[in-house]
Amino acid sequence: MFETVAIPVWAFILIGLFAAISILERVIGPSIRWFFRKRAERVVAELNKRLDRPIQPFKLARRYDMIQRLIHDGEVAHAIVDHARNEGIPEEVAREKAARYAREIVPRFSATAYFGFGTRAAKWISDTLFHVQVGETEEDVLTGIDPDATVVFVMNHRSNMDYLLVTWLAARSSALSYAAGEWARVWPLSALVRTMGAYFIRRKQLNPLYRKVMARYIQMATDGGVTQAVFPEGGLSLDGRLAPLKLGLLSYLVAGFRPERRDIVFVPVALNYDRVLEDRILLDAGQAGTRRFRASFSNVTAFILRQLLHRLRGRLYRFGHAAVAYGPPLSLKAFAETHPEDTTEALGEELRARLSGTIPVLPVPLMALVLEDAQGPLSEAELAAAMADRLTALRAAGARLHMPSGELSRATAAAVKRLELRRLITVDETGIAIAPDRDLMMGFYANSIRHLGQTGDQ
Repeated sequence: MFETVAIPVWAFILIGLFAAISILERVIGPSIRWFFRKRAERVVAELNKRLDRPIQPFKLARRYDMIQRLIHDGEVAHAIVDHARNEGIPEEVAREKAARYAREIVPRFSATAYFGFGTRAAKWISDTLFHVQVGETEEDVLTGIDPDATVVFVMNHRSNMDYLLVTWLAARSSALSYAAGEWARVWPLSALVRTMGAYFIRRKQLNPLYRKVMARYIQMATDGGVTQAVFPEGGLSLDGRLAPLKLGLLSYLVAGFRPERRDIVFVPVALNYDRVLEDRILLDAGQAGTRRFRASFSNVTAFILRQLLHRLRGRLYRFGHAAVAYGPPLSLKAFAETHPEDTTEALGEELRARLSGTIPVLPVPLMALVLEDAQGPLSEAELAAAMADRLTALRAAGARLHMPSGELSRATAAAVKRLELRRLITVDETGIAIAPDRDLMMGFYANSIRHLGQTGDQ
């Protein structure tokens, strides 16, 4: 019993390693977790002093606890039983599938990562690539909204830059929770996205069990007062137009709405750009009739490195303006009282109308629209006059202009230079016109504001 046993050195090292891990996990681990938990609570307490809408306890709940709460929810439990019966599988197998869905959906929010790194990176990237313009501040928009209400920002989806712009601009009032598509489920991006408070959604998942788990998570977060941001188009616009809104997420919100507990206030947020970074990729996908985008990780990485190199050399040429405009808020409580039937469909139509009318007017989209309507090449003076006339008509129609009349000539010259550099227009002795075979690209930008000032939504 007390004899010496000889073992290989590698086995001794492994035993010692496992013993050390066990000691750390059971003895030191709880103290370390407690230390970081208290530190995180202090960070949140300081942040909540300056945020207009404090971070809700639901958003700060431990991820494991949130997953367990979701799995054992009564409605999810019924969905598990139904799924097991319909698929002819044991309930334990169906429950494990629901748990897998919950682990995939539930984020791992870190206030330190969100406000310490995420919002600063979003601001730096946005300012580096664009001249950012905002119609009014978020504080102005949220003034008058019940502080106990859950705010849901409803946004059009022009570019993946949308996430960065709104994250930065909203950081002064709250922390947003996004619905991230399957594009973000790639490691290590998935870990970063979860840390920023986003939850993953499979847009092509038709499984009723998955839909129930997703619906209950969104309803719990909304009931907990978590400020959210959604792209109800369901994906990036492939032609520049605002697409019909998909009602999935809106139906979850309406189905779980309890007016006696907490109101839901929708705030339209419209975005537009002088340059959509993915424009060629989006047009190719639209031409192919598929949403398969040809962007590769290596291409994206090379683009980012080129921009960083230009920044370091002081040769970075911004891509023009990026604008954000807020539309009039809509209270679900008040809306449901006037639309007791077909609330989701009516809500989708109303939000789309408010969002469509709030799209910002920028130099490049305006110039693209004017050149499309022109019968031939325009001189610089004719182009400036045509843009001024269109601006006057848009102003009279109540459009959100991000082109002050006093700066029109300068904005026109800058837009001409950008479009000429991209070979989207020709500039010669005959005048300025859309370059051959570039009608589709110019239409992509013109489509973003084509409907403004017209009767009915195009």
